[in-house]
Amino acid sequence: MQPKHRRTMRDQLDKTFAQLRSLKELQPPLKGWLRSVREALGMSGQQLGKRLEVSQPRIVQMEKDELSGALTLKSVRQAAEAMDCVFVYAVVPRVSLEETIRQQARIVAAKRLSRTAHTMLLEDQTVSIDEQRKMLEDKMEDLVRNLPRDLWSDKV
Repeated sequence: MQPKHRRTMRDQLDKTFAQLRSLKELQPPLKGWLRSVREALGMSGQQLGKRLEVSQPRIVQMEKDELSGALTLKSVRQAAEAMDCVFVYAVVPRVSLEETIRQQARIVAAKRLSRTAHTMLLEDQTVSIDEQRKMLEDKMEDLVRNLPRDLWSDKV
């Protein structure tokens, strides 16, 4: 994918994520979503099981599996549908995608420039602090603009 298309996709996703930011603070009910909604509807495990065409013990197991994280997305979706609910799934970044890329680009740029600075030092060449900052910013902007394949090779 071309860099300008990636940037457009990033911008569009960041706009969507801005609407979802409040969901990051949302905590599931202690009993889990499935059991809480089922109980709020006044629906028994047996009744939900009948709607899903599974046994009541399977409903109990599904509700336990939700709490442990072992329930599949497909099963959650089916249970939600059986309770006339919509299952919503999202991966919401802690900060914008743009900021995540900028943070990584800064790390990579600093590593690359530190190798260059070491070589220059060995050759008895020095660069002022202002020039170093400018070089870092330029390298970082270049990485953000071009998104090289190895940008994410180093762990943050």
